[in-house]
Amino acid sequence: MLSNSDLIELTEFRRQLHRRPELSGEEVETAKSIVGALEPMKPSKILTGLGGHGVAAVFDSAVDGPTVLFRAELDALPIQEISDNPWISEIPGKGHLCGHDGHMTFLLALGRMISREPVAKGRVVLMFQPAEEDGSGARAVVADPAYEEIRADWAFAIHIEPGRPFGYVSTRVGLINCASQGLEIKLTGKTAHAADPEDGVSPAGAVAKLIPALDDLGHGGKLDDDFRLVTVTHAQLGEPSFGVAPGEAVIYATLRTSRDNAMEAMDRDARDLAKAAAAEYGLEVSFDVCDAFAASINDAEATEVAVAAMDALDVENGDFGLPMRASEDFGVFGWDAKAAMLCMGPGENYAALHNPDYDFPDDLIPVGANIFERIARDILGKA
Repeated sequence: MLSNSDLIELTEFRRQLHRRPELSGEEVETAKSIVGALEPMKPSKILTGLGGHGVAAVFDSAVDGPTVLFRAELDALPIQEISDNPWISEIPGKGHLCGHDGHMTFLLALGRMISREPVAKGRVVLMFQPAEEDGSGARAVVADPAYEEIRADWAFAIHIEPGRPFGYVSTRVGLINCASQGLEIKLTGKTAHAADPEDGVSPAGAVAKLIPALDDLGHGGKLDDDFRLVTVTHAQLGEPSFGVAPGEAVIYATLRTSRDNAMEAMDRDARDLAKAAAAEYGLEVSFDVCDAFAASINDAEATEVAVAAMDALDVENGDFGLPMRASEDFGVFGWDAKAAMLCMGPGENYAALHNPDYDFPDDLIPVGANIFERIARDILGKA
């Protein structure tokens, strides 16, 4: 159980994290702060540098049993915060505007409880992963050889999701978050004087043809196994000049599907369209992939455990607002573990994620921590 002094200290720590946000792949000081907060709990082991700047604290019962992993994220967003709070971000252009500071605090609160009353068997792993916002962190963590030492049998995460009542948790078996990836398409021809465009090779025609063709690959609709959505998010043709016929163009398209294998197929389709347009207009084409997220799929047994824990704690829960088009890289932990993502409400009219006025509601700290602890006890018992 968390005491009043625990909650005061955890709230202040969360606000300290909020003041000093770091972007994906840059979470050096955040990781150091987490290690400093974990050390007094005396976990069996603290692993650092996982998949970049990831940190994992292991609470080992020394009795054979499953490994139960709880995940939080270290990174913040490249958004200027707007707030009157005294703990507003001190880093220009960066802010914890997705709740990750609160998610980290859930895990630190859980660590305090487990350190005082150890589990009866198996291990609890508190996983503070890097680089969730660009989709690279979870993949880097599970690919890190050091992860083999803590590879999970069960994995759980909570993400704050506005639009739900305070403390209400949405979850379900199956799809929670879509797979997505950013595909950069670069078309290269030859620049010319605007008076003599025939001396160059312009990508204008290819761009005009390619944008609607990409849109036609997926229009969204019902979030079932056939869901496909393409959103063209950026296009640039040449330079802003009246005297130059363009020789280069770039298109950004975000691809979104409900299944990982469907993403592979849509990526191939998008590239084929770009290659055909490039060939038609005498252009070279190249590709780059950014922000690639796996689909987050809840395991039936893990979801059942999480729902039972919430019911025992009288936490209102259901499947409101699920599944979601938005992406989240927690799904990677579910590739070889029984995993469940829980979506917790901060209030129905609360500021939306990724908005400059968002801030994590500190009163949720004990709610999330108690859910995690109950899950851990239900699987691993109490010593």
